[in-house]
Amino acid sequence: MTTLTESTGFIHEFTADVLLGLALNGQKELPSKYLYDTVGSRLFDVITELPEYGLTRAEERILKRHAREIVVRLSPRLAIAELGSGSGRKTRYLLEALRRPAMYYPIEVSSDALALCERELSDIDCIAIVGLEADYLDGLAEVARRRTADQQLGVLFLGSTIGNFERSAALAFLRRIRDVMKPDDVLVIATDLMKPLPVLMAAYDDPLGVTAAFNRNLLVRINRELGGNFDLAQFAHVARFNEDQLAIEMHLQSMRAQTVRVGDRSFAFREGETIWTESCHKYLPEEPFKMAASSGFRCDQQWIDREWGFAENLFTAV
Repeated sequence: MTTLTESTGFIHEFTADVLLGLALNGQKELPSKYLYDTVGSRLFDVITELPEYGLTRAEERILKRHAREIVVRLSPRLAIAELGSGSGRKTRYLLEALRRPAMYYPIEVSSDALALCERELSDIDCIAIVGLEADYLDGLAEVARRRTADQQLGVLFLGSTIGNFERSAALAFLRRIRDVMKPDDVLVIATDLMKPLPVLMAAYDDPLGVTAAFNRNLLVRINRELGGNFDLAQFAHVARFNEDQLAIEMHLQSMRAQTVRVGDRSFAFREGETIWTESCHKYLPEEPFKMAASSGFRCDQQWIDREWGFAENLFTAV
C-alpha cells in the first residue's frame, strides 16, 4: 500500500480545519471527511445495514444487475481509481465483471479503510491493488501520473458521496476531476434521488441511534487526537431537511451554554447552537445529465433503482 500523506501532515490539516470551523461567526461547521476515522467508518458500515438506510442496498442492486453493462464500456487497458473506496464491498461487482487484468487504486484518507479494502478484494486474481492514502484529488492526480499512455482511466465515485458537496461545489469538484482525465475516460458516479421526507429523515436519524453515535464520534476524535474536552452528553445529534438545497443536514447541537477547549483554544456555545457536520444532497433524475454537461462530460447512461430511488450514472469525458 502506498501512502501519500504523512500522519503529521494530516494532524496539522485536521487541527486547522477544526479551529477554523469552530471559530466561525454564525454557523459553526466541521468538514464531513473527518467523520470517517476507524470507529466512524465502522459505524457507517453498520448504518448501511439498517432497514431505514436503503441507499447502500440500492446501489448494490444496481451494480449487481448492471455490472457487465458498465464494464463493457471500459477499455481492455484500464486503470481504475476509486474515490473513497471504503471496504470495497460494492466495487467487487464491477471488478469481478471485468474478467481481465486491471490496476485498481482505492483512494482513502483512512489507512484502516484501505487495509480493509485490500483484504476484501484481494481474492480477485486479475486485479492488482495499490491503495493510496490521500485526499480524493491528490490521489487521483497520482493515478493519472502512473497510468500508461495506452490506459483508459476509469474513476469510481460511488455511494452518492457527491451529495456531500453543495451543488456549486459539486460542479467545481467534477471539473477538477475532468482536468486530470483525457477524452473518453470514464467516471461512474452515484446520485441518491429525492424521496418522501419521512423516508429521508428516518435514514439520517435512525431509532437505534447509530447515526447519532456516528455523528458524535467526531467529537470523540477531536478529544482524542487534538486534546479537546467535548462532553458528549451535552451534544445531541440533529438531522434537518433543507428544502431549498434538497439536502439532509446533520448537526451536533449544544444542550446548554458551555465553553469547549480544543488544545489551547476555547470556543463558546450558546444553548441550542449547532455544529454543522455533513450535508447529503438529493437529486432529481435529470440532474446528472445537466451536471455532466456543465463539467466537461456527457452522461451516456443512467441506471435507476426504483425501490429506493437511487441512480448510477456513466459520464464520459469529452
